[in-house]
Amino acid sequence: MSKQAILLFFFCSAGYLCSAQKAPDTLVLTLDQCIAYAMQHEPTINEAVLNQAVTKSTNAISLAGWLPQVNASGNLQHYIQQPTTFVNNGTGGLTKQKTGVVNTFIPTLSVTQAIFSPSLLSAARIAPMYEKAASQVTDSTQIFVVSSVTKNFYNLLLTLEQINVLTEDTARLNKNKADTYHQYIGGLVDETDYDEASITLNNSLAQLKQQNENVVPAYAALKQSMGFPADSQFNVQFDTAAMLRDVGFDTTQQLDFSKRIEFQQLQTAKNIQQQMTRYYGSAWLPTVGAFYDYNYEFESNTATNLFGQAFPNSYVGLSVSIPIFTGFARTQSIHRSRLEEKELDFEQVRLTSQIYTEYTSALAAYKGNYYNMKIMEENTELARRTYNIVALQYKQGVVAYLNVITAESNLIASEIGYLNALFQLLSSKIDLQKAMGYIPYTNR
Repeated sequence: MSKQAILLFFFCSAGYLCSAQKAPDTLVLTLDQCIAYAMQHEPTINEAVLNQAVTKSTNAISLAGWLPQVNASGNLQHYIQQPTTFVNNGTGGLTKQKTGVVNTFIPTLSVTQAIFSPSLLSAARIAPMYEKAASQVTDSTQIFVVSSVTKNFYNLLLTLEQINVLTEDTARLNKNKADTYHQYIGGLVDETDYDEASITLNNSLAQLKQQNENVVPAYAALKQSMGFPADSQFNVQFDTAAMLRDVGFDTTQQLDFSKRIEFQQLQTAKNIQQQMTRYYGSAWLPTVGAFYDYNYEFESNTATNLFGQAFPNSYVGLSVSIPIFTGFARTQSIHRSRLEEKELDFEQVRLTSQIYTEYTSALAAYKGNYYNMKIMEENTELARRTYNIVALQYKQGVVAYLNVITAESNLIASEIGYLNALFQLLSSKIDLQKAMGYIPYTNR
């Protein structure tokens, strides 16, 4: 039997298993649909999207100072003792007298407009960088979720495929046990052959039971990575041909650090820090603003007649504030910011080394798993052919039943080994794509 036929049997059996287990109206999802669901419902992605909205609101708050600021205030005042002043009485002497009125109420409308402000100018320049940083956090989260969902999807398929292999194995062993029993009754074989057949079948049934139990946690892990409700159910669906085509990857591609989201995030952080340094360097510039105040003053010596007459006044002007000496705070702020820039330079060196290590490890794992898959693929074909020959020889009385057990053990080990190698290869490809910054996450 060819390798394509073997794999097709496994995948078709898994598809049948999923259909057989599916209850009416149960959701059936492909890998792409699982990822699309995760993009909408996975909590960490939704938190990252909310953080983007929070960042936009924070920027709007920071930039609100460029708009006119309008405030209303009021001051109600009652003199217990009025102020005293001295006036010339015309004879060279001074006469004291009380000034003002007992009761005053002054409502004020104040309008200020920033004309130039180093802090507001810096906020305007840095706001797009903060939004970009928030967007990159979302991108990084999406990349992680895509990788997690894909690996958990493959792990679930591996469990289902192992069930199919073990189901086929137990069916074959059950037939062997029945044949051995009839041969034993007919006196053609020893009782130990029948016992060995029973032991081998029981071992296979135990493995099958264990893998059936493993389906539940495999589904649970996939649900968790998708943000899928734990108490809801779905089944998986996959394209056999597409999955086999998907194992390949061009390993001659060169590593481009700028494609890694972590590298992009670091560049954004460096841009923000450089902008902060420029801000501290320009903090000596004056802050210039315009203002307008309108006062509607009420005055009266009696409380009951306080609002009987108003005496309005208004004025406009310019305000200028220049920091002359700040206790070296500005100088130290510039020094600190430049040190933080150097820290980010060292972080870039560390990150570059880390990315390269991840890339070389992922590349080595992919190449090793690809070679291992090819070897296990060949072993599976050889083991199946050997088992068929040995089983036929045993029926003809040429070989002992121990040979059948050995051939059966080699066949099941090869089939399970091939499946493990295949899905390890698919997972290692995801790691390699992630290491090279090639994982798509917005439009699969």
